[in-house]
Amino acid sequence: MMKMLVHRGKASIVYLVVLFCFIFVFMYACSDSGIRTSPATVSGHAAVDTNLASDVPRSSNPVTISFWFPWGGGFQNDFYDIVVKPFEEANPDIRVKLTFVENSDNSQVSDKLLTAIAGGQAPDVAMFDRFAVGEWAAMGALEDLSDYASRDGMASIYYPNVWEETQFNGKTYALPWNVDTRAMYYNKTLMKEAGLDPNKPPRTIAELDAMAEKIYKLNKQGLYDQVGFIPWQAQGFLYTHGWNFGGEWEKDGQLTPNDPQIVKALEWMQGYSMKYGVKKLASFTDEMRDTGRNPFISGRIGFMYEGNWLLNDMDDAKFDWGIAPMPTPDGNGDVTWAGGWSYVMPKGAKHQEQAWRFIKFVAGKEGSMLWTGRSGGTTDLTSIPEVNERLGQNKKEHLDVFVRLLEHAHIRPVSPIGSFMWEEMYKAQNLAIKLQGSPQALLDAMKQHVDTELQEESLNGQSESEGSHLSL
Repeated sequence: MMKMLVHRGKASIVYLVVLFCFIFVFMYACSDSGIRTSPATVSGHAAVDTNLASDVPRSSNPVTISFWFPWGGGFQNDFYDIVVKPFEEANPDIRVKLTFVENSDNSQVSDKLLTAIAGGQAPDVAMFDRFAVGEWAAMGALEDLSDYASRDGMASIYYPNVWEETQFNGKTYALPWNVDTRAMYYNKTLMKEAGLDPNKPPRTIAELDAMAEKIYKLNKQGLYDQVGFIPWQAQGFLYTHGWNFGGEWEKDGQLTPNDPQIVKALEWMQGYSMKYGVKKLASFTDEMRDTGRNPFISGRIGFMYEGNWLLNDMDDAKFDWGIAPMPTPDGNGDVTWAGGWSYVMPKGAKHQEQAWRFIKFVAGKEGSMLWTGRSGGTTDLTSIPEVNERLGQNKKEHLDVFVRLLEHAHIRPVSPIGSFMWEEMYKAQNLAIKLQGSPQALLDAMKQHVDTELQEESLNGQSESEGSHLSL
């Protein structure tokens, strides 16, 4: 789950230290050694037009920009070969130094990155969870990319709803990269065994409830051997269900976690705890977690809400399955929400023009084509409709559902307290599931908490602005 980015007090440190830090600009020589592969010849990848940078002068002393990323495994080598190397070929005056910097425990952001920014040692580029862009922009931790983005016409190439997640107070602080959406995975084998038509997944919430009930099955110990549906499993967050029920998390500039439809969604979630038993559902969930695999792959779950990333693992499934939009009360099942990663320029980046060229390439059409089209094709989605279409993502079985939903996907509110609101949502959800409060009372309390936090954030911002002015 998302956790608070940092203590609010750090915002002052970021603003003041970054403002007064002496920026040590340096370059170091990096000569080309060996023969570099042309981007057009990288096996299995789309070619990049090297003429894009034909006006870039050759240099024996290219500028080295630093790029921090939080993805482990073989990402660094793959990303260098597939994307960075072609960029360097097209931009011979730039070299990119890749550094793995793990995100802080149980979060999607890095305290180490924030510390580097505060100390005047920020990298030039960072891969960054788009959900956190608004919060870090409010702290003054990111460079404003508005002029660059406007000059190069970047806004027009992305899905409009995804682009919104990079904006804060009318300014651009990131370029979107990949994107994900949510849909319903359903087990055709279990549906057939329960006497249901495996080719007619539920479209309404009532249909889902009725079908799920027929799939639930107890073992001799009185525990669930298989379940029909657990609302809070996988991507079944209250955010998800709130939108599915027609609720709004933000309206007219106000955060609205106690929207009546969101309250209904939480009441519905709590109803599963009452009907099927909190402890028995928890026992099943724990058992699935212990397998170390996504629970749907076990073949013991009828319906589950999950993202397009699970498609990468579905070859391991030993049963028939399908994908459909998540049910809604009226059966208008075209609701989803999107998340994903972006590229930002941390405050104090030393080589900003070169950093922008890298961000524009990686998050633009060229880099997105290379990465998403790697190894003959993936189930990844980009934030650029044209790229998804050119790669045929909208025609791939199962993935096509996610692509269609992406066009009108919701995004979580872009707010200085986005992470705080996520935490509060998760607390309210857990308390309701454990039958430790009424949904209305829990969400009313959540509303009070987020409003108070937002007010404090606003006051802190005013104090920092006044303090900085006086320090001058």
